[in-house]
Amino acid sequence: MTETAPTILRIDSSGRQGKSYSRPLADRLIAGLEGKIPGAKVVSRDLTATVPPVVDEAWFDAAYTPEDDRDATAKAALAVSDEIVDEFLSADAVVITVPIYNFSVSAQLKLWIDQVARFGRTFTYTENGPKGLGADRPTYLIVASGGTKVDSDIDFATGYMRHVLSFVGITNVHVIEADQLMQMADTKIPAAEAQIDTIIKNFSYDMPMVSA
Repeated sequence: MTETAPTILRIDSSGRQGKSYSRPLADRLIAGLEGKIPGAKVVSRDLTATVPPVVDEAWFDAAYTPEDDRDATAKAALAVSDEIVDEFLSADAVVITVPIYNFSVSAQLKLWIDQVARFGRTFTYTENGPKGLGADRPTYLIVASGGTKVDSDIDFATGYMRHVLSFVGITNVHVIEADQLMQMADTKIPAAEAQIDTIIKNFSYDMPMVSA
């Protein structure tokens, strides 16, 4: 049987392209992970270039219809979500850029989360409460902000991302801080780069990979 190559999923959610701070940091992290995971395949999804659709009534009707009972219309309503969920569940490592806009995540990233959080696919409910269905794997949040300090009382992005990921089964979460860049970019960017370099230095490929 042919083994599937390990997959690194990259999610970019910055509304900026050339002037983004989070994207170059993601480039650095991805390059390092590729060097540590032999034969790794990078799957990239740019949420600004291709904005996920909003969840609407057709989406909810389809999502809560048993898979075998979905007609063509229902399947079409979930087509993008199925693709996004498949990418997420099959990834061996995940890198998400998280710019903080108005104290929270970007609209694009929230739309992606709404497509990922699917009852029966990435989470379910048990007698003990919700249970994530995603296999835990290293997940990296590159959090960038102009003025908001990461994990401060006005940061409603970082804790939210940790919670959402935990809800779908991901607890191996690492936060790379590139915050307060309007005032301290000259020191914060090198610090974030150093944090990435330390992560890569300590990264080990001896964990069970999801798609292997």
